Amino acid sequence: MNPEIQRANFEEQLKQKAQGDDETMDLDEDYLKAMEQGMPPISGLGVGIDRLMMLLFNADSVRDVVLFPMMKPEGNDKAKKVQTKKEEKVDFSNVVIEPLFTDYVDFETFSKSDFRAVKVKECNAVPKSNKLLQFTLDDGTGKDRTILSGIHAYYEPEELVGKTLIAITNLPPRAMMGIESEGMLLSAIHEVNGEEGLNLLMVDNKIPAGAKLY
Repeated sequence: MNPEIQRANFEEQLKQKAQGDDETMDLDEDYLKAMEQGMPPISGLGVGIDRLMMLLFNADSVRDVVLFPMMKPEGNDKAKKVQTKKEEKVDFSNVVIEPLFTDYVDFETFSKSDFRAVKVKECNAVPKSNKLLQFTLDDGTGKDRTILSGIHAYYEPEELVGKTLIAITNLPPRAMMGIESEGMLLSAIHEVNGEEGLNLLMVDNKIPAGAKLY
């Protein structure tokens, strides 16, 4: 680039600045002097040590010859971003819940119910039923447990496989659609704008199958 042309450009910008243009540059004598002396970024060949090492070692990328590459933290950055994402706010202003029971239950009666963490091994829609899902569960005993639940309107079977749920395991077996159900899965129900809502109670997958709830 010609330093004389650059000087003329600077002088033209000074004229524009005198007319009120605030975005123009001032005349930079140091910059012009550097241009006249052959400043590397302006003229000549400027090769950094990393580029020179690429030529000497016939490397395809400058990353292969950098002595001190930038280190990145281990782990999945995308997953961390998902974890730190703010939780979505839920509007509970229109939610209606059932009244609390007024009758007390003594501790001995309550303790007879066996609440256990169970893991979903399989989940399938029951044929000829619009509501029932058939769960094959690991209850920690080494023997599969089958429980039927009428929640198909709220969940698809495939999205529940691998989840850890809570079940009452000592209820008497009950036959539904020709299949014996060995317990009951716990859900939370409510009403919103006249429609029933249901959420299957799911807990942390770190809880082992068969863990008892107190």
